[in-house]
Amino acid sequence: MSARDASRARLVMVTAAGEEQAAAIARILVGERLAACANIVGPIRSVYRWKNEIHDEPEHLMLIKTRASLLGKLKRRVGELHSYEVPEVIALALADGAEPYLKWMLEATAPVRARSRR
Repeated sequence: MSARDASRARLVMVTAAGEEQAAAIARILVGERLAACANIVGPIRSVYRWKNEIHDEPEHLMLIKTRASLLGKLKRRVGELHSYEVPEVIALALADGAEPYLKWMLEATAPVRARSRR
């Protein structure tokens, strides 16, 4: 593992209307190997402008770990699963990380045929 491996990893933030919706989305993303892990944090409070009105709502935040090459598929899948008209999907590049964790994250999101055999 190296800084190159960290550069292939992404942390994706997605908010959801509630914990159940966040958990359902997280389970599907992990099950489909689009994410290695999704932490669900909340409730959080989001204040935002939507259709020219200010909203103040409780939400849950998913912190999703994936590989950069899966971002397009992950964004499309979140759009299909999410109840929001415009779901938040923000990806952050990683500068560094614990080598064993990065290795696991990349293996957990690898296509089944490409995974290492043990």
